[in-house]
Amino acid sequence: MNDITAKENGKKALTIVTALTLFVAGFELFIAFTNYKPGMNFLDLTSYVLSNKYIYFMLLTVANLALLPAAVTLYKENGISIKDEIIDKKSLGKDILIAAVAVLASEAVQLLFSFTFKFRTGMAFKIESSLPADMIVLWIISLVFVSGIIKEIFYRGFAKRFLGPVIGEMPALLLFNVMFTVLDWHNYGLSFFLGLACIWAYKKTGRLLAPMLVHGMANLIALIYWIVVG
Repeated sequence: MNDITAKENGKKALTIVTALTLFVAGFELFIAFTNYKPGMNFLDLTSYVLSNKYIYFMLLTVANLALLPAAVTLYKENGISIKDEIIDKKSLGKDILIAAVAVLASEAVQLLFSFTFKFRTGMAFKIESSLPADMIVLWIISLVFVSGIIKEIFYRGFAKRFLGPVIGEMPALLLFNVMFTVLDWHNYGLSFFLGLACIWAYKKTGRLLAPMLVHGMANLIALIYWIVVG
């Protein structure tokens, strides 16, 4: 790959990830500030991002799926098999084990941040006492599968394969992790630490399967927590 091609690939990757980040983050900001009332603190405001989960999950799913063909095209143009990028059957057991360790690390950080919810006031969105079956299914499709798989192709795979050759692998991974955090600005930076766990798993295995498992399992654990505690 020559320098011109590498820069073009890096530009395409950055454009796609930036578009996804700004679109979803912009929608989240719109929903949050639409529900703003004087006297709310930041934690109250962020609680409204998921006030209508049906719309949020549908939009997140559509946004990721809409950009997936561009990702497939970019990989194909460079003769890279997405399947090979994701999984290597010879190291499957090792990849799953590393993903499990990364999930535990990210959940430990999540636990440390859980105290922040205590600072919400009575103006925060009231969490449902239970989730209907269709909402649970939509959560799993949107956050466990679509986000867990496709967002890892964008924020980890693109960073390493297409922006990495231009600015360096680790700087690219960290830059895209910041954008990953901006997309999920409403969870107070927790996505940054989840992203670090995904990066660690990705670098340890060299395959996207591990960060995909980390991302998907973290979202699945959040669903289980919501069902049990919420």
